[in-house]
Amino acid sequence: MTSSCLQFSLKTIAVAIGIAFVGNVFASAVETPASWYKKGNETVKEAMKLHPNTGRAKNVILFVGDGMGVSTVTAARILEGQLRGENGEENLLSFEKLPYVAMSKTYNTNQQTPDSAGTMTAMITGVKTKAGVVSVNQNVIRGNCASSKGNELRTFLEEAEMAGMSTGIVSTARITHATPASTYAHAPDRDWESDDRLPQEARANGCKDIARQLVEFSFGNGLEVAMGGGRRHFIPNTMVDGEGLKGKRRDGRDLTAEWKSHYRNAEFIWNKQQFNALDVNKVDHLLGLFESSHMEYEHDRPTDMGGEPSLTDMTGKAIDLLSKNKKGFFLHVESGRIDHAHHAGNAFRALTDAIEFSNAIKLAMEKTDPNNTLIIVTADHSSAFTIAGYPTRGNDILGKVVSNDSAGNSTGVVQRAIDGMPYTTVGYVNGNGSHQLETGGDTSYREPINTGRLDDLSDVDTADEGFHQQALVPLGSETHAGEDVTIYSGGPGAHLLHGVQEQNIIYHVMSASTRMGERADSRSK
Repeated sequence: MTSSCLQFSLKTIAVAIGIAFVGNVFASAVETPASWYKKGNETVKEAMKLHPNTGRAKNVILFVGDGMGVSTVTAARILEGQLRGENGEENLLSFEKLPYVAMSKTYNTNQQTPDSAGTMTAMITGVKTKAGVVSVNQNVIRGNCASSKGNELRTFLEEAEMAGMSTGIVSTARITHATPASTYAHAPDRDWESDDRLPQEARANGCKDIARQLVEFSFGNGLEVAMGGGRRHFIPNTMVDGEGLKGKRRDGRDLTAEWKSHYRNAEFIWNKQQFNALDVNKVDHLLGLFESSHMEYEHDRPTDMGGEPSLTDMTGKAIDLLSKNKKGFFLHVESGRIDHAHHAGNAFRALTDAIEFSNAIKLAMEKTDPNNTLIIVTADHSSAFTIAGYPTRGNDILGKVVSNDSAGNSTGVVQRAIDGMPYTTVGYVNGNGSHQLETGGDTSYREPINTGRLDDLSDVDTADEGFHQQALVPLGSETHAGEDVTIYSGGPGAHLLHGVQEQNIIYHVMSASTRMGERADSRSK
C-alpha cells in the first residue's frame, strides 16, 4: 500500500469539512538545514523580548481539556495540521502559542492516578483532595454527608462573585459533572448530580444535590452564565424536556423555571435557535442546557436533532455577557468530551474535540485584552493514550504505521509487527479494544472485545470516525493516566506558572494575579 493511499482517509475527512488537500501529498513549507537554524534563532530573539506582566488581572479564563494529556495535544496538533494539507508535526494549536508553560502534578491525596473531581477541586480551591469529591477537603469520607460538614473549600469562582466580578461556566459535559461542578458546588460524592442519587444519610444530614446548588448559588450576584449539558438533573422525572426526554429529579422541582424566577433578566435556553437569538445586552443570567446528558461530540454536533452550539460558540457568548461587568469576570471553560472519547477508545472524537477546544481558546484570545486578562489552559489529568511506532514524517496520525527504510526514506508500505499484522500510530494501554461502530464514542461500560492483537487491521480503515483503537489490557473503559499535564498561560501573572508544580498552584496564581485579597474580605469557609 502506498503512502498516498494511506492519506485517503484524512483526505476524505478534510473534504467533508471543507478543507482542501494539495494533490495526493501533504503540502508543507520547504525545510532546509538553514531554515531550521534561522527559525530557532528567531524564536530565541522573540523570547528575549518577553517581559512578565505584573499588573492586575481584571479577567481570568480557566480552560480545562478533560483528559487532554501531552500525547492528546501532540496528536491533535498533528491532525489539525494534516486536515489543512500539511505534514502536521510542525503545527501548533492556538494555546501552544501562549508564552508560559509549566507542568502540573495531578495525583489526588489518595490516588496515584487521579479523577476529575479531585483534580479540579485542587485547581479551583488551592487545596489537593481525594478522588471523587467536589470542593471539600481530604478529611471527608466519600459518599458521607456528615463528614463533609465544616470541610467545604471556598472556590475561586465564589471569591470572584464576592469581589463583585461576574462568573460563568461552560462545558460540553453535563454542567453538574465533576469538573464544572467543582467551581460552584460542595459534595462528598461527585455522583450526587441530582436528588435521585442522594442516599438517605445525605438527605437526613442536609446535603444538597449539585444541580440544586447551582440554582441556589448565593455568592455575590449569583452565576451569570452556566452552559452545557445535563437538563435531566434540573427537571423532575414527571416532566419531559424539549426533546421528549424525562428528567431525573424526585423532588418535583423544575430548576430551570426556578432559575428564571430567582434572578432578574434571567433566561433559560435549550437549543441552537434560542442560543442564536439571544441578546446578551438584555440578559444578565443565562442558563443553557443543550442536552439531557452530555453534549454531542463536535464531529456529531451538526447532525444533532435539537441543534446545539459549539464550544467556541458558547465561549464567545459567555465572554460577551460577562464583559458587561466593569469589575471583570471569571470564566471556566471545559472540553469535557475529550475524556469521554478516550474512555471509549475512540481517538478520532477525542482529537477532533481537542481541536474544537483549541478553536474556542483562539476566539477567547481574540475577544479579550492580553494586558488585563489571564488565560490558563491545562488538563485535569492525562489519558492512557499513546503515540508510537516510528511512522514516517506526515504519516496519517490515525492511520497504520508506514516507516522509513535504512536510508531514512519512506517505504511507502504499511509496517508489519512480528505477528505479521499492521499496527496504528495511536492506541490505548487499556480499554475495550479495537472495533468499528457507526456511533463511536459511547462511554458506557462494555465487555472488552478484541483487546490485545486479535484483530488484523489490514483491511480496516483505522481513520474512520467509528474506529476504536487497539488496547493492550482488557477493561470495560479506558482509564486515566498519572503523568504530569501541561499548563499553558498568558496575561497578567502568567509568569508565575513555571517549572514542575503541584496542581493546586493554579488557584494561587489566579488569586495573586487578580489581587483577590484586595477584592474580597475573606477566603476561608
